Amino acid sequence: MLASVVLGLHIVFCLGLIATVLLQSGRSAGLSGAIAGGAEQLFGKKKGLDDLLARVSTFFAAAFMITSLILTVFHG
Repeated sequence: MLASVVLGLHIVFCLGLIATVLLQSGRSAGLSGAIAGGAEQLFGKKKGLDDLLARVSTFFAAAFMITSLILTVFHG
């Protein structure tokens, strides 16, 4: 019973981690200003959103590792 609950949480954390990592802008996003002209200065960079997604992905990664260890103990 408890292993099923932990497995469900593990799947939720896995999907959340995948989603938050994919939503973050890449490291080469700074070069887009040179290619796209001044669009980045005009619309502004979503730095606050990137910081929030970084914190949320850190939480999901830690929770994913913890549930992985718990599942290993249950099945090991």
